[in-house]
Amino acid sequence: MKQPAFKRVALLGKINDTGTRHTLEALISALCESQYEVCLEERCATQVQPSSCIDTGSLEKLGQWADIAVVVGGDGNMLGAARALCDHDVAVIGVNRGNLGFLTDLAPEDAVSALMDVLAGDYVREERFLLSASVKGESVKQQGVAVNEIVLHSDKVAHMIEFELYVDDQFVFSQRSDGVIIATPTGSTAYSLSGGGPILHPNLNAITLVPMFPHTLSSRPIVLDANSRVRLRAAKDNDHLQISCDGHGRLDVMPGDEVIIEKHPHTLTMVHPTTHSYYHVLRNKLGWGSRLF
Repeated sequence: MKQPAFKRVALLGKINDTGTRHTLEALISALCESQYEVCLEERCATQVQPSSCIDTGSLEKLGQWADIAVVVGGDGNMLGAARALCDHDVAVIGVNRGNLGFLTDLAPEDAVSALMDVLAGDYVREERFLLSASVKGESVKQQGVAVNEIVLHSDKVAHMIEFELYVDDQFVFSQRSDGVIIATPTGSTAYSLSGGGPILHPNLNAITLVPMFPHTLSSRPIVLDANSRVRLRAAKDNDHLQISCDGHGRLDVMPGDEVIIEKHPHTLTMVHPTTHSYYHVLRNKLGWGSRLF
C-alpha cells in the first residue's frame, strides 16, 4: 500500500569522506532532475560540487523545513542526525558509508533507485523512542538525549564505581562495577550487545539495564518496561563520574548526585524500503547462518 510521498528532501552525512561525497553528488543530481526540493546541510555543502538547484542550511533549518532527511554515512552519523531531528516531524533514512550500518538501510550502489522508490511512497514507517537523562545535584541541572544508550561510568579508565539503582522509586540494587548501560531496542545491538545484553526487536516498548563488569557473579542484564523511570544515585565516596549519551554527549555526575533516565517526549521516525527485514539485518551484520534448505 502506497504511503504519502515526500517532497522536501534534506541531505547530510559524514564530513571529509570521499565515498560520502560521491553518493551525495549522485543523489543531488537525481533529485534535481526529478524536481524535488533539496536542502544540503551546510558543512556537507563545502565538499560537493556547487549546484544551483539546491539550498543549504543548518541542522536546525533542515529540521524545520524537510519532510525527510537522508543521512549518508555510518551509524554514528545517523545517531547525531536523529538526536538533532527527533524534535521535528522529519522522517530519516540512511545510506551506509560506514562499517556495520545497523541503522543505514541503503547500499551506496543502489541508493539512488531505492531512495526514489521511498520518496514516491514505497516504504514502511516505524517509530523509535529515545531516552533522556537529567543530572540533579548541587550543581546546575544537566540534560542529554540518546538514541542508543545512556551509560554511567567513571571519568577514569577501568575504574570501579559504586551506585544505587531504583526503578519507579523501588530499590533494585546497589552495585560496585565499572558502570551500567541503559539501552533502547535501537541500542540493543550496540554497546549493550558488547556488554552481554540481549537483542531487543525495535517494536518492543522495553529498555535493558546492563551492568558493566560488576563485582559479583550474580549480576545479570534486566529488561524493563520502557515507561519506567530509572534513577541512579552515585555514592558519596565516588570520584567524579560521567553520563554518556550515545558515547557523544557527556554530563558530569558528582558524588551524591542523582541521574533520572526516562523516555524522551519525542520519537524518531525512520523509514525503510518495503524489502526491509530486521532479521536480515541481524543475519548480515552479525554473521548468522543462512538457510540450509
